[in-house]
Amino acid sequence: MSGLEAVAIFAAGIVAGTINTVVGSGTLFTFPVLLGFGYAPVVANVSNTVGLVPGSASGAFGYRRELAGQRRRVIGLAGASVSGAIVGAILLLSLPASAFKAIVPVFIAVALVLIVLQPRISRAVAVRRPHARGRVGPLATAAVFCGGIYGGYFGAAQGIMVLAILSLAVDEELQRLNAVKVVLTGVVNLVSGVIFIIAAHVAWAPAGLIAGGSVLGGVVGARIGRRLPAQALRAVIVVVGIAAIVHLLS
Repeated sequence: MSGLEAVAIFAAGIVAGTINTVVGSGTLFTFPVLLGFGYAPVVANVSNTVGLVPGSASGAFGYRRELAGQRRRVIGLAGASVSGAIVGAILLLSLPASAFKAIVPVFIAVALVLIVLQPRISRAVAVRRPHARGRVGPLATAAVFCGGIYGGYFGAAQGIMVLAILSLAVDEELQRLNAVKVVLTGVVNLVSGVIFIIAAHVAWAPAGLIAGGSVLGGVVGARIGRRLPAQALRAVIVVVGIAAIVHLLS
């Protein structure tokens, strides 16, 4: 690995850590870089997943104020994320990537529509659902499980999908839900990363560079994300999501 490649991978890690904390889709910055430097797709995906775990931890630390009082919610949903991550990681190691990648743009598009329409849908849903703040129903838990499967398999735009699920299912401020999203997507990366370390080949040099960059990016992302008003955060989500769709279809 040349010095220029190392700098590029580290920089991609910073960007990915920042974007993952603010919204998600950081994988779309690091994964193509690894492919461009000659790493095989599965090796690039595995190494990228392992490298982004520390960034999720630093991002969650940056959102610690918004996470206050949400321990019960996070623990309950984390179980669904862990189960989904295990399934997704196993799928990655046993199925061809083309089978799942074909539907990824559709998943992202649906998530973006949900995010844009979230305020209107939430007002309509609030009339019918109990006003018990913080209650998460079985359907939301099942949806988070499916998000974990997706994240364990590839992970790009996982944050967008999870945030869309949470924003529709839970009566809570968007910034606090974004904090939960950071934890849940980090758990998915951690669990799938452990499986990849045991059962797959990890390119440790780029994974380490991504890890270092993502830690810095996670701190930056938390500072940026916490200061964004809800409308601005949704705008960022839409822009990043559209970029993800264009990238995956190109």
